[in-house]
Amino acid sequence: MPIPAKKKPYTFADVLAWDESQRVEIIRGEAFLMAPPSIWHQEVSGELFRQLANFLVGKTCKVYHAPFGVRLFERDGDWPENVDTMVEPDISVVCDRSKLDKYGCRGAPDLIIEILSPSTRRHDRLVKLNLYQQAGVREYWIVDPENRSVQVFLPDLNGSFRIHEDYGREDVARVNVLEGCLIELSKVFAE
Repeated sequence: MPIPAKKKPYTFADVLAWDESQRVEIIRGEAFLMAPPSIWHQEVSGELFRQLANFLVGKTCKVYHAPFGVRLFERDGDWPENVDTMVEPDISVVCDRSKLDKYGCRGAPDLIIEILSPSTRRHDRLVKLNLYQQAGVREYWIVDPENRSVQVFLPDLNGSFRIHEDYGREDVARVNVLEGCLIELSKVFAE
């Protein structure tokens, strides 16, 4: 079913009724269509996922790549009709398996990684950063393939995201929420 043109606010119940081939996020009841990722985006995402998945073999935490629905503010007892925010981060790491269900994740993942593209640059740096901060995401990475860099955001004592580290192409990035996990960025940004 195509997305209705003027219905607002949208909820997770609407998302469940739409055609699965349409990638859509809803943020506070507003629907955002998502463009297909570029090949460069996919290569960066694939390498990040590979390194995280290899590290997590045999561990409690699990890593998921888009499309993977994250209902940031859903609580126990909420119905799909009551959930007005569902995003599809490029990569999510979830350590509390009770948050997982057949649709994805209820609540905040421990780590979210968004990979910038020309169409999402502002959205990922402002809208999603604020959403993830409000939801209590413990670590947020913004990966910029164009500049071959990674910004790592962690919450301060007040829960506000602050830049913790800024990595370049040749650096080894530390995943703060996964003790001992290091990401080789030279492999992520390989040409």
